[in-house]
Amino acid sequence: MNEKEFDYINVIPLVDVMLVLLTIVLTTSTLIAAGSIPLQLPQASANREDALRMQTIEIARDGTIYYNAAPVCRQALLDALMRMDRSTPVLIRADRKIALQTFVDVLDVVKTEGFTRVSLQTESAQ
Repeated sequence: MNEKEFDYINVIPLVDVMLVLLTIVLTTSTLIAAGSIPLQLPQASANREDALRMQTIEIARDGTIYYNAAPVCRQALLDALMRMDRSTPVLIRADRKIALQTFVDVLDVVKTEGFTRVSLQTESAQ
């Protein structure tokens, strides 16, 4: 039997697939560029963003603990954290020359109270 050789390649299916892919890319890129899908959110009387503002704990070189820029003792820090929502983000800033035990004490208070969104601020090495 003689087989017939291909004289050409049919590119129509390839063009169809590429047009579908282009449509998908353009649709999703429009949503990404806009930031999100436009929604009209329901309104509530309480503003949750105020309740979840980041709380800052700072430890100075001399070991003084500051909670939102006010000096506090360890027990006062514990009392303040007990009244907060556990999903509130907490930022810990500590001087590099402090005693490690002071940092561990503060971190222990935060973790014992069940906070899950805890971060430590550092400087980038240059």
